[in-house]
Amino acid sequence: MKAPEIAILNFELGELFARAALQLMDGMQSNNCDAIGSHGHTICHLPNENVTLQIGESAVIAARTGVTTIADFRVADMAEGGQGAPLIPYVDWCLLRSRSTPRIIQNIGGIANCTLLPANCELSEIRAWDTGPGNMVLDECVRIFTGGEKQFDDGGVLASQGKADEIWLRELLKHPYFARIPPISCGREEFGAEYSARFVADGKKRGLSTFDILATATKLTTESIAHAYETHASQLLQSNNCEIILGGGGAFNPVMKEMLQARLAPHRVLTHEDLGIRSDAKEAIAFAILAHETLNSVATNVPSVTGARRSVVSGKIARGANDFSSQKLDAD
Repeated sequence: MKAPEIAILNFELGELFARAALQLMDGMQSNNCDAIGSHGHTICHLPNENVTLQIGESAVIAARTGVTTIADFRVADMAEGGQGAPLIPYVDWCLLRSRSTPRIIQNIGGIANCTLLPANCELSEIRAWDTGPGNMVLDECVRIFTGGEKQFDDGGVLASQGKADEIWLRELLKHPYFARIPPISCGREEFGAEYSARFVADGKKRGLSTFDILATATKLTTESIAHAYETHASQLLQSNNCEIILGGGGAFNPVMKEMLQARLAPHRVLTHEDLGIRSDAKEAIAFAILAHETLNSVATNVPSVTGARRSVVSGKIARGANDFSSQKLDAD
C-alpha cells in the first residue's frame, strides 16, 4: 500500500468510526458525552524496530461527533523503548485483580495475550505479553476453505469434527516466536494471511482433512497459550487455585475453551462473564478507561510489561467541541 492510499484510508476510517460513535450516542448531545477512546486499526506493528501505525484519524472523529477523542495509545510507550503492547494490562489490574486468588487474564482475539495478576498484586508486579496467534490463523483458514463465505468457526463446530495432528503441532510450536522471552508482542507479520496460507497448504500435504486442519489450528492456539504459561508463569501455576479468565472471541468457542481446560487442569478456566463483565464489551470498557486516564494525566503503560524505560501517559488527544481544556474528568 502506498502512502497516499494509507493517508486516504486513515481519514475514511475516521469517518466510519465517527458514524459508529454517533449511532451509539443516538442523539445524545456532545456536551453530555465526556470523551471517546479509539483504539484505531493497526496496519503495521513492528515492535523490534520500534515502529507501529494505527489508522482511523482521531481529529475526524472529534470533528464529526463534537467529542474529545483519545487515540494512538501505543506510540508513547514505543518512544520509550517499549513494545507498545499489550495495551490492556493496566485495565486488567484495575478491574480483575483479586486479593486472595492468582489470576491469568487471557484474551483470545486475533492475537492472544495474557496478563499475570498475582494475588493482591501491585501494578509494578504484573506481567503481560502476546502468547501468539489467537483466532487469527483459525479464522483465515476458515475463510480459505469456505471461499470467504464464513469468517470464523462459529461455536467451534468445524474443528469439533476433526482431530488435531499432534506430530505436526509439535513442529508448529518450534516457530521462533514461541522461544522468545517477554516482553514480546506479535501481529499479522508473524501469523497473518501468509502464515495461514502456508498452514493450509502444509496440512493438505500431510493428507489432513479440512476439519483436521481446523482442529490443529484451534489447538495451536491453546497449546501456545499453555506453553507460554509453563515457560514464563510457572510460579503462578504452582498454586492449584489459579484462575484463567478468558476474553475475546475465543471465549465464545467452546471447543477452544475445552481444549484449554483439559490442558491446564486442575486450574479453572472461566470467562469474563463469570466475573460480571461481558467479554464482547471488554475492549470498549478498556479504551474508555484508558481514555479517562489520559485526560487525567495518569500513566497507563506498564514498563514491567512492555519493557519501556519509564511510565508514560498514553494516547493523543484531539479536542472536540466539548473542549476539556479548562476541566478534567474526576479521577475518582
